[in-house]
Amino acid sequence: MSRPVAKRKVSHLPPPLVLVLIYAAFIALGAVALMLPFSTAAPITWSDAVFTATSAVTVTGLAVLDTGSNFTIFGQAVIAFLIQLGGLGLMTFAVLILSMLGMPVGFTHHLYLREDLNQTSATDLLELTKMILRVVLLCELIGAALLALVFIPEFGWRMGIWHSLFHSISAFNNAGFALFPDSLSQWVGNPVINIVVPVLFIFGGLGFTVATDIWRTRKWHRFALHTKLMLVGTASLLIWSTTAFAVMEWNNPATLGQLDWAPRLWASWFQAASTRTAGFNTVDIGSLTDGTTLMFMTLMVIGAGSTSTGGGIKVTTFIVLLLATYAFFKRHQHLDVFRRRLGADQVMKVLALAMVSVLLILFALFVMLVFHEGEFLDVAFETVSAFGTVGLSRGVTGDLDTTGRIVIMFIMFVGRVGPLTLGFLLATRKPKRISYPSGTVYLG
Repeated sequence: MSRPVAKRKVSHLPPPLVLVLIYAAFIALGAVALMLPFSTAAPITWSDAVFTATSAVTVTGLAVLDTGSNFTIFGQAVIAFLIQLGGLGLMTFAVLILSMLGMPVGFTHHLYLREDLNQTSATDLLELTKMILRVVLLCELIGAALLALVFIPEFGWRMGIWHSLFHSISAFNNAGFALFPDSLSQWVGNPVINIVVPVLFIFGGLGFTVATDIWRTRKWHRFALHTKLMLVGTASLLIWSTTAFAVMEWNNPATLGQLDWAPRLWASWFQAASTRTAGFNTVDIGSLTDGTTLMFMTLMVIGAGSTSTGGGIKVTTFIVLLLATYAFFKRHQHLDVFRRRLGADQVMKVLALAMVSVLLILFALFVMLVFHEGEFLDVAFETVSAFGTVGLSRGVTGDLDTTGRIVIMFIMFVGRVGPLTLGFLLATRKPKRISYPSGTVYLG
């Protein structure tokens, strides 16, 4: 009598939970790698290793240790690898490995990949994944080659090439990790640094779907609605933030006031471009005026683009919120933009995302203020920076106690996997069997 064939076990875990577990697993593996004796110049604690690994996988850039001096070349390479994994997307990386090994990519993998890339459909994901790899490698290699023009003459061939490669990976993935204690402040007036690094993190922050759309169509009228909104929104935010930063900081002796005219313009552009998600800086962030600090916090909440290497609520979410507000006051029944109509479900998703994000930030800030001593503005800035996976700090990251580190790591993690992922994980879908009559609530 033949034995029955054992059925293949299929995971019944929801894709959001699998995504969360995968990110958590890589953070744990990264922490173990950073604890190896040859990863650091001197022994570090598990708290330091876990925080650094979390910051790298979530492509945030907040650091409790100086990356350049506390970690060896091997340790820095581990951090760069974790940044690449986190920016590329762990499921994207896994699917690429399966494809290269000739192994089939099943429907379950497509579901996880769809969740990781924040897509609404599971079709054509493999093609999108391969396109993402091409874009990432091409941009990072070009960026490293251009940065080498600055770093090789200053640090020699060996260290110059490594500095170029590390900062190119960190910039494109919007990580903000630098191998210098003052980030890139030494090159505040260097045109190459001020052009190459921002272009890398702006392009990485647009999102892989935008890059793919531009690569395929190359004509404005044929671009998808998402691409048009991202391009217009990104350009508008860059122009506004550059101008506002220059106006508010022009005479601040601790930031732009100490520089000549040309470096002031370069610094204004660099900080404005970096603030939404990249985390690099060429001036002292702790010396910014309160008005500029508040503007930076707003930009960090907005963040970059969907399916990008950046965080925040995303540029398109912010635009849809503005459009919905405008439509309400104009008494429009529908939301139209670029001759396209947005559905009510998309508007509801935007409202849910914004609400969950605000509640997470307020909750984390409350816990930080209760258990961690520090100036309110510094703590608030650190919390928002963690949520937006930005990495900018007013100099308080190294002073965080255990509770503060746990809160910041949690916010970095949620900011990377997405607030809605957490919401979908906690929520259960139950069909309604009863329909009630409509009622009226007086709002505002």
